[in-house]
Amino acid sequence: MFAATVPATAIAAPAAPSAAPAPERWININQRQANLERRINVGVRNGSLTRAEAANLRRVFGNLERLEQRYRRSGNRLTRAERLDLDQRFDRLSRMIRAERHDAQTRRDHDRRGYQNNRR
Repeated sequence: MFAATVPATAIAAPAAPSAAPAPERWININQRQANLERRINVGVRNGSLTRAEAANLRRVFGNLERLEQRYRRSGNRLTRAERLDLDQRFDRLSRMIRAERHDAQTRRDHDRRGYQNNRR
């Protein structure tokens, strides 16, 4: 009969702690701003954002840009707290853009048909 033997050290030795997962890489603010602005512009072009929705989103976007400038005035670099604050605000704006683009409101032309219907 074959008996499997396991070394005692394998049983008694605790598993080596695994390395902590690498922190998620933070996206550059300029890249994030460019992406948000692009999403607003695409929404305007394809009609998924009304002019009023786009104006409101651009106002919020402008407020974020001014807040970043204020944070940078105290020193050219952002502190961790400032970066996290901006990141949360960018996340909120991103969710706003998505909600506005998918809320079934579309831009209309002069005869009340959606732009999507007039394109050939």
